Amino acid sequence: MPIAVTAPAALAATKPAQAIRELTARLRDNDLAGFAQAAVPPALHAQLQLAWQQGRTRWPLDELPFAPRLPRLLHVLAAPGSETRLQAAFDQQLAGQRADIHAAARALGRFGVEYISREGHYSDDERQHYAQLLQAGSDWAAQAPLGDRQRAQQALRQLAAAARRTGIDSEAAFASRGMGDSLTRMGPFLATFKQVLAGYGLALDADLATMQVSLQQQTGDQARVRMQYRFAGGDIDTVVTMQRVDGRWYLADYLRHARAAVALPKR
Repeated sequence: MPIAVTAPAALAATKPAQAIRELTARLRDNDLAGFAQAAVPPALHAQLQLAWQQGRTRWPLDELPFAPRLPRLLHVLAAPGSETRLQAAFDQQLAGQRADIHAAARALGRFGVEYISREGHYSDDERQHYAQLLQAGSDWAAQAPLGDRQRAQQALRQLAAAARRTGIDSEAAFASRGMGDSLTRMGPFLATFKQVLAGYGLALDADLATMQVSLQQQTGDQARVRMQYRFAGGDIDTVVTMQRVDGRWYLADYLRHARAAVALPKR
C-alpha cells in the first residue's frame, strides 16, 4: 500500500535572513510541523515524511540532543501514576541537593563544549553556535532552583499530563502517526515544556523574541547570516550559512542533516 505524503504549504523565505526569522517564529508558536516545512524544500520534506513512517528518522526532532530517548521519555511520563513514581525518585536523588546539582551542571557544560569541539559530525557553524548555547545553559542551570521539591512536583504533573495528550509513547506510535501528525501532537508538549522551564527562570519564548538577524555576505546561492539573541541569561552571537534552493533560502546545516536522514537505512 503506498504511503501518502502531504505537500507543505508554500513559504515566503526569499531572503536569507527571512528564512531564519521564519524558523524562529515557528519555534515561538510551538509549530513543529510548520518548522519542518520551513526548514527544507518541499521535495526533501516529502522524502522525510516517507523516511519517518519507515522508521529511518525522526527529523527535525533528531536535532535535539536527547532525541533517541524521546519515545522512552514520553512513555515514562504518560504511564499511569508516573507523577508519584517520578516524584519519589526525585525526592530520593535530587531534592535539596542544590550544591551537587549546580556542580553537575557546570561539569556537564564543560564536557559538552569539549565534546562539540572534537566531534567530526558538527560543522564549524554548529561548533560556534552550540558551544555558546551549552555554556549559557550550563551557567543558568548552575544557578537555577533545580532541587526545589515543590517546583519539581508541579513540573512533573504538567509534563505527565502533556505527554498523555500527545498519544505518542513509543517509536511505533511515531511511525504510525507519521511526521506531520506526530509533530503537530508534539507542539503542545513543547509549549508545556517551555512553561516548566519558565518556572525555573528560563523563558525560551522571551529569549527567541530578542532574535536579531542580519545578512553578512551573499554570493550567488550561498549566504552568511548573523544571529544575535539572548539565551538563558547569556548573549549568543553566531554566524550561519544559508543556501538557496529553487528560489528559497534554507539553513545549510539543516539541509545537510535532513539529506543524511533520508539516506539512512531502515531501523
